[in-house]
Formats: sequence, structure tokens, C-alpha cells
Amino acid sequence: MGDLTLIQLIGYSASVVIALSMTMNSIVRFRWINLLGASLFSTYGFVIGAYPVGILNGFIMLVDIYYLKKIYFKQDIFDILEIRKDNKYLLKFLDFHNREIQKYFPGFKYKPEMNTISFFVLRNTNVAGIFLAHDEGGQTLKVGLDYAVPQYRDYKSGRFVFDCMHSDLLKRGITKIITEASSAKHAKYLKKCGFKKNEQGFIKTL
Repeated sequence: MGDLTLIQLIGYSASVVIALSMTMNSIVRFRWINLLGASLFSTYGFVIGAYPVGILNGFIMLVDIYYLKKIYFKQDIFDILEIRKDNKYLLKFLDFHNREIQKYFPGFKYKPEMNTISFFVLRNTNVAGIFLAHDEGGQTLKVGLDYAVPQYRDYKSGRFVFDCMHSDLLKRGITKIITEASSAKHAKYLKKCGFKKNEQGFIKTL
């Protein structure tokens, strides 16, 4: 490795980054990481005179930029679909996504008798996630599950949920929402959605 030139390091780095992009569940992360890999490969190709490699990866860069622009500037239509506690699709959804739910919410177990609020988050009529919460008393709502399917993990759904619920929760007498962060990424998500950390976990005052 000590004899590698800078351009060889760029080539190897490009291969690693492209391979890494293929492991991404989130389409947004895939596009950003693939864009980085393609830019490195394009640079590598032009520098060593491998013009087909440079041109092809330059084209991939443009494709990634095009789709990232569509993702960030597209006007998505969000909605919520309230569901009964024993809704069959709800039970199927939780079962199908259980492995990922346990990854981000370790120990989660569905307890329908506790639910005060149950709804699917819709994004352009597609099910983007699920939200379950229960009344803790004292004007407090505790989030049991706020899960987004991989392709919709870009914070937009979360912001919509908490903004959308604001007036409805106030009508119900709820003045604050509490939850816990299961990971550093989850904590980052909560902060972007307006939660603040305290001794109870994370709290959002309405």
C-alpha cells in the first residue's frame, strides 16, 4: 500500500464507495453515496486516460444529481390514515417489518389495549410509516412506535406527523409528547422534529 499513488488511492476509494452505496436501504443515502463514488471514478478515469470509464461515471453523476433534485424539490402529498387497534393490515405491517422495528426500537411489543392514537403515515398515498402512542396522563402523550419504512427516512414524514398532530392533540388536552431515543440516529431525528432532551428522555411541548 505504501507504493500506491494518489490516483490509485482515488480508484480504490471509488470502488469502496460504490460498493457501500449498494448496501443502502434509503434511496436518498444511496444517491448521495453513489454520487460520491461516481465522481471519484470519473476523476480516476479521465486522469489515467480511461475515457469510457470517465464518461460513463460522469453520466452516472448526472443521473444521481437529477434524482436527488427530484427528491428534494418534489412536492410530496402527506396524509394520515387512522386505524383501529385490531386492524388486520396494521398487524400484517408490524409482523412484516418486525426485524427492522426491533433494530430501531429494541424490545417493542404491540399492545393494542394501550393505544390512544394509531395511524399510518401516507406519502403520495403510499404507506411511509406507522405511528402508535398512548396517553400517559397529566396531558402527556408517550410515543410507543414512530417507524418509517427505509425508502422514506428523510425526516419529511416525521416533521409532517408532529406538525399535523399539533392542533388535534391540543383539542384532546395533550400539551406535550415524550419518547425515548434508541440510538444516536434516532436522537438526531427527534431533535430535527423539535424534541429536546431532558431527564425523562425526549420531550416536545405543544
